[in-house]
Amino acid sequence: MFDILKNKLKGTIKSISEKFEKKEVVKEAEVKPVEKKPKGIFKKVAEKVVKAVTEKKLSEEELEPILNELETGLIESDVAYEVAEKIKSDLKTSLVDKPIKRGKEKETVTETFKQSLIEILTVPKIELRELIENAKRESRPVILLFLGFNGSGKTTSMAKVGRWLEDNNYSYAFAAGDTWRKAAIEQLEEHAKKLNAKVIKHKYGADPAAVIYDGIEYCKARKINVLLSDSAGRTHVDKDLMNELIKIVRVSKPDLKILVMDSLVGNDAVPQTQMFNDAVGIDAIIFTKNDVNPKGGSILSVSYLLKKPILFLGTGQNHSDLIEFDRNEFINKLFI
Repeated sequence: MFDILKNKLKGTIKSISEKFEKKEVVKEAEVKPVEKKPKGIFKKVAEKVVKAVTEKKLSEEELEPILNELETGLIESDVAYEVAEKIKSDLKTSLVDKPIKRGKEKETVTETFKQSLIEILTVPKIELRELIENAKRESRPVILLFLGFNGSGKTTSMAKVGRWLEDNNYSYAFAAGDTWRKAAIEQLEEHAKKLNAKVIKHKYGADPAAVIYDGIEYCKARKINVLLSDSAGRTHVDKDLMNELIKIVRVSKPDLKILVMDSLVGNDAVPQTQMFNDAVGIDAIIFTKNDVNPKGGSILSVSYLLKKPILFLGTGQNHSDLIEFDRNEFINKLFI
């Protein structure tokens, strides 16, 4: 997973570390004799003390070619230009003209990288379990609305979240809010059958806001913890569908509006997310198809530029192929 991005980071760490290892300046520091004080009050210091001080520093000129190559590699790995510039700037600030202890070159450069990535991925975190527990105390279901482009893996991601809820001992039901795409309801029912879950549905062409409203009422009556609501896939040119989505949000008042994003869309991830965010406001993101994505830069881009938390990563086709996004774990895996 994310092999291209991982290899680029490793290559840069190696290049910078080798630069430090080859550059060694040994300075001789002399301690001058202390002037002899009268009346013998102080001990006479007459001998010269020579101390070898080993410093390894890189100038901006020496580091610049490596950082330029890094920037190009990051952009090729779907990292947005602004994010690549930040990483480059962070490395320059932390490493240019800074002494590095012998044998600590790789460790120092790696930690500098990690700190930059931590800042990039520092966004308000959503605790889904806490959200559900709070709603339970209020005797109401949590409403999750899933949205995204056609083919992003939205319906499959809904089913995976259903499995995650089951694993965490929460009850749930599905609302078939995609009443527009042919076979969308049947696809959701197929997932629900495997999960032994209930699907609230109307006929094709029905008002999706009404379907989701009925789903909410169903969950309230049966004290079901979570309603997972589907919606039709759409693009920026689908004005009618976008208006429909706005109505769904207004009527159902979801606790979370979750954008399902195909991680393979690369640099289009930012404008796609921005489009949905401008229309209805995105609360969290699920990135799908990470098991076949060698790049992974779009995760960094969306987090930094739009300040949206990543809720889950999809890693396969099975219902269990969903992992909760953990910033530190994600970063550490980039350097394995």
